[in-house]
Formats: sequence, C-alpha cells, structure tokens
Amino acid sequence: MDRSSQDETLIQALPDTSENKMIDDYEPKGEPPPAESEPFPDTADKTADNHQIQDPAVCNDGAKAASKAEADDLPALRKRILNLALPALVEQTLMTLVSMADMIMVGRLGPWAITSVGLSNQPTFVAMSVFIALNVGATALVARFVGAGEKHQASKVARQALVIASIMGIILGFIGYYYATEILLFMGAEHDVIGPGTDYFRVICMGMPVWAVTISLTAALRGTGDTKTPMTVNTFANLVNVVGNYLLIYGHFGFPRLEVKGAAVATTFSRIVACLYMLYHIKKGDKNIQIFLGERFRFDLGIIKRILNIGIPAALEQAVMRSGQMTFARIVSSFGTITYAAHQIALNIEGFSFTPGMAFQIAATTLVGQSLGAKDPDRAERVGWETARIGALTGILTFGIYFFFGKYLAFLYTDDPTVMDLAAGALKIIALIQPLMLANFILIGGLRGAGDTRYTLFITMAGFWGLRVVMAYLFAVKLGLGLFGAWIGMAMDMAGRCTLSYLRFKAGGWKHIRV
Repeated sequence: MDRSSQDETLIQALPDTSENKMIDDYEPKGEPPPAESEPFPDTADKTADNHQIQDPAVCNDGAKAASKAEADDLPALRKRILNLALPALVEQTLMTLVSMADMIMVGRLGPWAITSVGLSNQPTFVAMSVFIALNVGATALVARFVGAGEKHQASKVARQALVIASIMGIILGFIGYYYATEILLFMGAEHDVIGPGTDYFRVICMGMPVWAVTISLTAALRGTGDTKTPMTVNTFANLVNVVGNYLLIYGHFGFPRLEVKGAAVATTFSRIVACLYMLYHIKKGDKNIQIFLGERFRFDLGIIKRILNIGIPAALEQAVMRSGQMTFARIVSSFGTITYAAHQIALNIEGFSFTPGMAFQIAATTLVGQSLGAKDPDRAERVGWETARIGALTGILTFGIYFFFGKYLAFLYTDDPTVMDLAAGALKIIALIQPLMLANFILIGGLRGAGDTRYTLFITMAGFWGLRVVMAYLFAVKLGLGLFGAWIGMAMDMAGRCTLSYLRFKAGGWKHIRV
C-alpha cells in the first residue's frame, strides 16, 4: 500500500526541533555506534555499490543469500524480543495478580465495594493516562538516541520528562482530590457507593505525584531496553500492596479496619515505595541514562518540543480512550450495582490477558525505536510482525481460559450467582477476539516506537467512539441486551482497531517519521 497524502502531511508537520535530531533518511552517517549500544547484532553484509549493473544470476544468488541471512537472523530476533518481553511479562503478570487480589479482597465486602473501587478507578485512569502518554514520547526518543549511541542525549530526555511528569502529577492529584465527590456523581454512582468511593478516590489522588515519577523513570529505562529494573521495582511494590490490603481492609494484627479506604492507603503507600526504589536506582547509576537529582535543572525547550510532538498525540489518544471507557462505564452502571459489579469483575479478570499484550508491546516499542535509531527500518518492520505473531498465538491460550473457565474465575471474587453468571457470559464474548486484541496491542506499540502517535490517535478514536460506545449503547440499551450487549460493543471495537493497526503497519509510512 502506498503512503497516502495524509501520511505525508503528518510527517511534514513534525518540525526540526533540535540540532541533535535524527532524520531517518536510511543512510548511516559517520561512525557506527559503539557495540554496547547496538540493539541487534549485525547479520548480513551490505553491498558497496547499490547502483552497479549485475548479471541476473548474480542478482538471484544475492537475493537467496539475503533471504538466508534474514532467516538465520530470526532466532536471534526472537531471542531479543523475549529477552525484553519476559521481564516485562513477569512485571505485568504480578501487577495483574495484585490487582485481582485487591478486587477479590474488596469483593468480599460486597458488590457495593467492587462498584466503589471500579467507578473511582475510571477517572483515575483518565487523569493518569495524560502523563503516561507523554512518556511515550520519552520512550521513543530515548530508544532512538540509545540506538544511535547518543547516551548523553538519552539522559537529557529522561530528565526533562521526569520534571514534566512530576508537575502534571501534582496538578492532576489536586484536581482529583478537590472534586472527588462531583466526579463520582458524574460517573453515575448510586447513593451506597458515594461515601466509600470518595474516600478511596481522594487517597489515590494524594499519591499521584509519586506515581507520576515512577511511571516517567520506568518509561525512560524501557526505552534503553532495561525491562528488568521496572520488574524488580514493581514486584517489591506489589508485595507491599498485598500485605497492606490484608492488614488495612479487614483490620488484622491490630491495624484499623478501613475497608475500601484501606485498599487505597495500601495502594498509595506501595507507590511511594516504588518511587523511592526507582530514585535510588537512578541515583546509583544506570549504564544508559544518568540523572543527577542534585544537579541544577533547566527546561530544554528543544527536547520538550520533541517529546510533546510524540507525546501530545499519544496523550490525546489516551484521553479519547479513557473518556470512551468512562462513557462505556456509565452505560453499564445505568443497569445497577449488581450489573456493574459483574462488569468490574469481568474487566479485572480480562486484565490478565493484557499482561502478555503489554509485555510484548513494550518490546515492540523499544526495538522498533532502536532499529530506526540505528537506521535499519527493515529490521524494525520484522520486529513488529514477529512480535505480533507471538502475541496472537498467546491470545489463543487466553481464549481457552476465558471461554471455558470464566465462571470459576468469577467465583474467586463473589459467591453471588447472578454476578457470577453475568461475569462469565461477558468473558465468553471477549474470549472470541483475544488473538486480535493482543496483536493490536503489539502493532500499536511498534507504531508508537516509531513516533507515529498521530495515527494511533485516529485508530483509538475510531475504535472507542466509532464502535465501542455506539455499539454498546445500541446493543445494551436500545436492543435490551444489558451487560452482554455492552461487551459485544467492546469486542467489535477491539477487532476494528486491530484491522486499522494492521493496515497502518503494513503500509510502512511510519518508517519515515522524524522525531
């Protein structure tokens, strides 16, 4: 597929913002980067003169040799993908298990408690997604600079992103704390969840600044290819969270019984621990990025502009997605506390399939960015397709788990038969599109690693608002299918976004984007 005029417009709209910018003209200039910063080993020699007229037989031999070199490179490519993805997979799995444990412990308090936490988390994710998305720009730039061997520039990007995220965390935390009750009323919360939901939301908002710092540093480290440090940090923090939940939700070992508020206190405390752990690691020194906390800081408008060129479209994408999720949640909450509790349980279980999707998405974002930084767009494309293939195969496994064992998983959260049946039915619907969902996660990650965040914004907008919200309203409300109708709309959204991301990645326009 040829690159469209719209693609050309998007590429031209990204201005030259720094004397250190890297232009992907695919002609390596100067000396190659040091061996330690190369994201991949060299696997094939390049011809000295691409314009020399050769004998057809020689050309055929060359083509066969290139094909063999690419095939020989595939095991090394898969190994590199798995080396990055597996630590992230462990990290994401532990985070998901902790989230499930949170909901299980809260769920034993009753459906009102599940709904309080679920409705409070929706606006929290909207607020946090703004600066999480801004860090997409930091990850992409750090990956490019590391791929080009410019570690000093990678460190500058990480420091600028850290300060921006910290400021935004303070602002968003203050807004959320002050307007907590109004936000929950807007979400359609019923009378029995307003009080506990407000307490939960306010405590979570108090921890937003430290959460912002941790997310920013994690994004920078992943851009360098370091997924082990975030895994270690989040593993420790998640253990703190689980222990805190056990002590504070039910009041064990002399601690006060805080119920839903106790879950929020445990979560916020674990985020403080993660932030301190991450700052200690950075202060101790990282091989690719160096951030000296006591060093005098100045805003670098050139770097900030480059971060925002990628980050703002990503932030808008997240805002579109999260606002779509909020609207979707309001549609479901209109059917009452029992239905929304079942919906929240099904979402919590479905999060388990996000773990491989997010892990392989991190690998795709990092490796695509590093490949383009090293002026190797062909390898960037192979990374994307191979990672998506692995993710889709993983989706077959999660299909089987959700379709056949959904009711047993729901039983971990509640013994209410109505809630269990509703949650199991929703999981059967979403099971059908698991391979497509995971492939979409990964291809979107590859596009973000290339800096193609404007098109991912379009994909998200089309999926969430063009399909999920519209179809959920049609099937759930107008056709009277309730929760099952809403989840049919969700499945249609995921299938549609997978189609669009596949077409965009296949077109290849992302290879030529300047960041």
